Amino acid sequence: MSIPEFITDLFNPDLAFLPKALLIAVMSSVVCGVVGCYVVLRGMAFIGHAVAHAVFPGLAVAFVLQGSLVLGGVVAGVVTALLMVVFAQNRRIKEDSIIGVLHVAAFAIGIVVISQAPGYAGSLQQFLFGSLTGVPDEDLYLAGLTGVGVLGVVFLLHKEFVAVSLDREMARAMGLRVFGLDVVLYVMVTVAIVIAVQTIGNILVLALLLTPAATARLLTDRLGVMMLLSPVLGGVSAIVGLYLSWSYDLPVGGTIVLVLTAVFLAAWVFAPRHGALARRYRRHRTLSGTGVGPALGGQEDTPADDVATESASARG
Repeated sequence: MSIPEFITDLFNPDLAFLPKALLIAVMSSVVCGVVGCYVVLRGMAFIGHAVAHAVFPGLAVAFVLQGSLVLGGVVAGVVTALLMVVFAQNRRIKEDSIIGVLHVAAFAIGIVVISQAPGYAGSLQQFLFGSLTGVPDEDLYLAGLTGVGVLGVVFLLHKEFVAVSLDREMARAMGLRVFGLDVVLYVMVTVAIVIAVQTIGNILVLALLLTPAATARLLTDRLGVMMLLSPVLGGVSAIVGLYLSWSYDLPVGGTIVLVLTAVFLAAWVFAPRHGALARRYRRHRTLSGTGVGPALGGQEDTPADDVATESASARG
């Protein structure tokens, strides 16, 4: 299918679900792209995975009661996120163990609940892998409103989130309420995942949260630029993935994830500063004695260098 034919289908009244799928895909990509920057910066990939599973019982209950999937997922995710933060205060058990217990329990609850619904197999497949036709108008509007709310919170609390992400103890010394900021960030992750789960599915949604942000981190050292690049990369990948999915009758969630992964791999190899080719070239120059490395004394970039750059960007 050519691009003009795809655009024609977008405006075809008989395919009204297609523009809705495109809108929800782009909205979820933008929100996940912005929130995902904090997830990558803090090393919260496992927490994002846990929240993705935690929203499942809410989605299942909403489906059984024929209510809003977005609202059901947000409620379940927020409750689980709050439990994660509260239980993590007990240092006897490490945070990753608590997260593991809660996210598996939440997913199991969702499986039990949805198994009681008519059409169990098809419903489960839609939840796990996404559906082009499964986005009601009310969920589209609710997703838009919640997405705007998340971006508003990011605008208001960006510096605080960065401070906590880089050095929690220093943030406490500065008088920041670290516990409250953790709760807000967990809730933002939950909302971003719930918005995305309807198109891309519960299993693959973590890719939309992490892959654009990780790709952007390879392309820039500045957090502000990273937070602009990430949603753009996610949004463009979602549009391309939806186009390929519609053209070749492929699963939409899997196709979007594969496009995101291809972009990440391209950045991994060809990024001008942190790509594999650039790093190999700098090492070759250093060893051949024709130049010096990117850091003082010809050494490669270190995590401390990146943290210093992020901190400087946050203060700016």
